[in-house]
This record gives sequence, structure tokens and C-alpha cells, in this order.
Amino acid sequence: MENQKIYAISFGKVYPLLVTKAEKKGRTLEEVEEIIFWLTGYDKEGIAYAAENPVTYGDFFLNAPKLNPNRKLIKGSVCGVRVEAIEEPLLQEIRYLDKLIDELAKGKAMDKILRS
Repeated sequence: MENQKIYAISFGKVYPLLVTKAEKKGRTLEEVEEIIFWLTGYDKEGIAYAAENPVTYGDFFLNAPKLNPNRKLIKGSVCGVRVEAIEEPLLQEIRYLDKLIDELAKGKAMDKILRS
């Protein structure tokens, strides 16, 4: 049931929180967008559309143009849970983004964040 609440949240509510988290640590909107581009295949217009329209967080990931196959290389904990151990596929996709934004906010280099 808790997962359903996460899936139903508007992407337009979550996106500014992700950006704010990064910016508070001296990172940029462009870096947040680059992470989202890399992870989901959305472009700038796709992100803007999702942020400005009634797109749920779950649908944002379910309708992602091209999930990056290297996302499976993302390891570590978010909210005390290891992302690689999450069994629910949609929740895992959401937590991948959370983990990448956490890494950005902690000052990790973009080439390391993007697993390149």
C-alpha cells in the first residue's frame, strides 16, 4: 500500500524537491536533468511536460522512453534499503533516481554517478 502512495505522487511535486536537494549542495538543475536523461531516456521537453502536467511518479517511470541498462549497476542504500535488493520493479526504478540524486548531493563526480 505504501508503494501505491509513492506511485501516485505527482512528478511535478517530486521534481522540484530533487532539484532543491541538489542545489542546496551546490549542484545544478542541469546536473539533475542529466541524471534523469541518463536514467530514463527523457529529454528536457519530456521532463518539463511531466513536471507541468498531471503525470504520476509511477507513470513517469512506466512511460520512460528508454531505461538505461547500466542502471542495474547502481548499488547502495536509500532510506535504509539497498536499491539492488528491492523486488518491486517500479519502486526500484524510483529508488535508483533517489540514489543518483543522493550521490549528486554528496558531491560525487558525474562520470561516477552515471556509471560511465
